[in-house]
Amino acid sequence: MARLRSPTGGCPWDTQQTFASIAPYTIEEAYEVADAIARDDTDDLRNELGDLLFQVVFHAQMAEEAGKFDFSGVVTAICDKMVRRHPHVFGSADEREKGPTPGSWERIKAAERDAKAAVANSSVLDGIAINLPALKMAEKLGKRASGAGLDWPDVKGVKEKISEEFAELEDACHQAQPGAIKEELGDLLFSIVNLARHLDVDPEQALSDANRKFSGRFRGVERAAKVAQTPLKSLDLDALEALWQEQKSGRTE
Repeated sequence: MARLRSPTGGCPWDTQQTFASIAPYTIEEAYEVADAIARDDTDDLRNELGDLLFQVVFHAQMAEEAGKFDFSGVVTAICDKMVRRHPHVFGSADEREKGPTPGSWERIKAAERDAKAAVANSSVLDGIAINLPALKMAEKLGKRASGAGLDWPDVKGVKEKISEEFAELEDACHQAQPGAIKEELGDLLFSIVNLARHLDVDPEQALSDANRKFSGRFRGVERAAKVAQTPLKSLDLDALEALWQEQKSGRTE
């Protein structure tokens, strides 16, 4: 990486990059790692992990050039964090004998945030990456707010909130207010993520599963239409619904 970034004899593209310009590639590589795992392709996973590691090395090299930190500092930081957050493994004899306790990971993270909270104008929401996918950010915001005491006591309150937000969305639609529609739809989605949290369901995984299910069924509808030599766009809604129900029930020819 140092050679690629060298002003003399290095790669022109690599030497022009910055943290900001490389960040999208880092995110993309993380998604490709997750994709290889979802496809259960261990050969591809090995390669994608290498690509992701390259991103870490790239950022560390740029930081070293700027006199901020180096790759060794990155490794030391994560090792220190893992030791700090696993007292049942690396702690005192008493801590190791006691073993892991429920919620200890979050409590240690909260203590780390509290230590930073001594800074003026700090918030329990500090540290949540602003570039997270919206679904993941909503989940984290809900968890942080809950930890601070702002939450419904049970799932009933969340369901009532969803009904309230849906009613507000319907009202905005009835009044044909584009800005209000967007806002109310966002509030509804945020409330649904809170419901997932109360049900102990990963909303990202739930939506990913739903996407895969929809994709599989839609492709099945496409295949059925091709077998019948009927263009999909020529079918009316009743015919499409019949094909969809066949896929949903598994009754395919």
